[in-house]
Amino acid sequence: MQQADSIAHSQHTAHADTASVTGAAPVRQLTPAQVLRWLPRNATPAQQDSAIQAHFKPAPIRWSTRPDTLHLPGHDAGHDLLKAELPQYYREGFFSHNAMFHPELSGGRIGIAGSPVPYSIHNDDLITSMLVVCFLAAVVAFSHARRFVARQFKAFFYRPAEGITEVKETSSEMRFQFFLGLVTSLLVALVCYFYTLNFIGTTFTLQSNYQLIAIFFGLTVAYFTGKLLLSTWVNLVFFGKKKNEQWIKSSLFLLSVEGVLLFPVVLLHAYFGLSPETSITCVAVVAILVKIMSLSKCLTIFFNRKLVNLQFFLYFCTLEIVPLLVFWSIAVFIGNYLQINF
Repeated sequence: MQQADSIAHSQHTAHADTASVTGAAPVRQLTPAQVLRWLPRNATPAQQDSAIQAHFKPAPIRWSTRPDTLHLPGHDAGHDLLKAELPQYYREGFFSHNAMFHPELSGGRIGIAGSPVPYSIHNDDLITSMLVVCFLAAVVAFSHARRFVARQFKAFFYRPAEGITEVKETSSEMRFQFFLGLVTSLLVALVCYFYTLNFIGTTFTLQSNYQLIAIFFGLTVAYFTGKLLLSTWVNLVFFGKKKNEQWIKSSLFLLSVEGVLLFPVVLLHAYFGLSPETSITCVAVVAILVKIMSLSKCLTIFFNRKLVNLQFFLYFCTLEIVPLLVFWSIAVFIGNYLQINF
């Protein structure tokens, strides 16, 4: 290191002496690259640093004191953002001179986390939208099919005389029945969903509770479709085509009546605070009433009212009671299976 300093100093002195003797202009200021080229190739980093420090001395920095004139004409000069005039109680505090105080670090949110708002059915926008759409569509459809509903109601409670030609349904009336069947399926799915939330659990393995409603809706559609296909097959085998058509019309009418009766129960439970126990009781009353009407129509179409035998009980239990019990068992099983138990 001393050798590098001596070499650099001797070369700098030689340049200065040459300039003074010859009377030439002063030597221009050296650059770090020129100083480093004076050193041998095997000079260490420490020797290079010493040579640089010997030839270059840091000069004091003098900041400009001239005012800032870069502003629009007619406007005052801009203020320095670093010069904030804050009150004393803002600039200094009790912990201002503490070594552990770091105001530049974020300390997290202020206060404590609040309790999340519990889920409630009357605040669910999707369920509200579905019920409103079903109600409006049912009202519009009923306004265009009043005569069809009156004819179906009359044909259900009165047995037609022999030889009278029955009025066939139009395409719009068939669409009306199909729509009411979907509305009834949706209402039954909502009843299963309400039962699951109140008697089984509120947390499920699904990403959204709407998926559970969709599963119940698919199960309900499969239940009504399977029951209709099974009864159609049995009736064609044992009773003939004409009686089967009468039973299908009666079944579709009962399906629509069930949806109309379930709609007030769903509204009362969702928006008017009807207790779950009372809601289940109302749903059971509706199901029993529909089964009684189905029982009466079954006697009217297929069997003699004056003679009720074992064949009638087997028919009714196989095609009406057993599918209903199987449907309810599957719905409860789905709710228990998808529930999170931990």
